[in-house]
Amino acid sequence: MPPKSYNIPENKPETVSEPAVAYKTATSDVSSGNEWNPNVPFHGTQEEWWEHFHRIEEGNFVTWEEHQKKFYAWKEKLLESLM
Repeated sequence: MPPKSYNIPENKPETVSEPAVAYKTATSDVSSGNEWNPNVPFHGTQEEWWEHFHRIEEGNFVTWEEHQKKFYAWKEKLLESLM
């Protein structure tokens, strides 16, 4: 495979930045009250990860069977409304 040539402007300096850092600084003016952003990688200690998982687990829990019942009821209602 032949090497590729890239058209890089000579006057413009090249800068390399971490995408996560660039995204975080670009969106830092948006204050949502929640510091976690799914588009920014999360690096932390094992304790921080466990704390993160425990906060997720505090939410509402629905069994698979209950979820399936709700889904099929929703699906039937949707199909009836389309006819």
